[in-house]
Amino acid sequence: MALVAICLGFFVVLLDATIVSVSLPAIGSSLNASLSGQQWILNAYTLTFAAFMINAGALGDRWGARRLYLAGLAVFTAATVVCAFASTVPTMIAARAVQGIGAAALVPCSLALIAHRFPEGRARARALGAWGAISGVGLAAGPAIGGILVDSVGWHAVFLVAVPVGAASGLMVLATVSEAAKRPRSRTDPYGQILAVAALAAITIAFTTTSAHGWVSWQLLTFGLPGLGLAVGFVIVERVTDEAMLPLRMFRSGRFSTATVIGTLFNFGLYGTLFCLALFLERTQHRSAAEAGLAILSLAVVVVACTMLSGHLNARFGARLPMLIGLLAGAVGAALFATTDARTPFGSVAVFAAIFGLIGTAMPAMTAVVLDASPPGRAALGSAVLNTARQIGGLLGVAILGSVLAPRGGLPSLHLPMSIVAGGYLAAGVLATRVSSGAAKSTSGTADLEPSGTRSATPMCGSRFR
Repeated sequence: MALVAICLGFFVVLLDATIVSVSLPAIGSSLNASLSGQQWILNAYTLTFAAFMINAGALGDRWGARRLYLAGLAVFTAATVVCAFASTVPTMIAARAVQGIGAAALVPCSLALIAHRFPEGRARARALGAWGAISGVGLAAGPAIGGILVDSVGWHAVFLVAVPVGAASGLMVLATVSEAAKRPRSRTDPYGQILAVAALAAITIAFTTTSAHGWVSWQLLTFGLPGLGLAVGFVIVERVTDEAMLPLRMFRSGRFSTATVIGTLFNFGLYGTLFCLALFLERTQHRSAAEAGLAILSLAVVVVACTMLSGHLNARFGARLPMLIGLLAGAVGAALFATTDARTPFGSVAVFAAIFGLIGTAMPAMTAVVLDASPPGRAALGSAVLNTARQIGGLLGVAILGSVLAPRGGLPSLHLPMSIVAGGYLAAGVLATRVSSGAAKSTSGTADLEPSGTRSATPMCGSRFR
């Protein structure tokens, strides 16, 4: 019951990341949202999720993983209710941003609670396997559930469905999970946090303005240049602070840096594709939300199946092969998407989506490389850095690809955005050839989960270099 309780919260956070994509046309029509407004309905969630996740781990160390998990779940669920009844675009965007903050608090602490609740050995291996499988289930279920709810009930139900699940998770955690050990001396990085949020927001605003104003405009420069300046300031702060939220020394490892860049490109293509495909199917091909959800479901189901296969390939051949298979297949799928138009049969689109879904083969391999390349006792932090980089990639994918999806207000076309995705995955495949073919250590993913001497289990929530 404890594992179910923890995974329910994780599931609803991931479900909400994908369930909204197929409902965007309906939300946009109801709230009179422009294309950039719809981009922000997705990106507000991803931005705060990415920017706050690492620092949330440190707060969990200080206050307790269970307490922060419940606080994050409460914030997420309350914001979800606001989303369901939002009557304006600004209200929806603000509520989505608050959702992302709640999700950022919940996700790292869910792993900390599993580490605390389950002793090392088969019990923990099964628990971590279930936790990992939930990510695939949430990804696969979101588009299909969202499409059915939009067509049968309305877009409000897309958000309301998460409320009872979140409430059930909170009550079950209160009843079955005890508090993990705290680390009162764990400190956060407020200056880095502020700069990270400001830089990501400014850069995202800059890219989303291009859909309406083009790539040569004062709006792009007004937000883009300050965003780059804030990003440089963030790097400087992280280099000099003792408690950096993003320890830059981790990037001295070539394998770690390469896998992190691949992860960023991976989510750039995945999140951008989900956004563009839903709008293309519903606006250009005039499909229903349920049909769009089924097309995306074919992609998601293949992703889930490939993540399961990837572990076996990684154990036998090393991380390079599954990464290359996934990235090259993603490039092929994206290239096929780029050939579609308003007359392309729905069955062909679904097949292209399934081929694109083979990118799932690369997902566990990326994580394995990062965990193996992380310093001893810092596998959790390495995983947090990778997940943050992937969220940033998704944020930029929706912003940049959305800006070229419907030039000058025309109907959405996949030609240019999916050509960009194909090129990005080919570039990631070239980077993957630099990763050594040796299999990642099987223990690296759990190296810092178990207490040892004076070390507590809660570093899984958010460790720091010292």
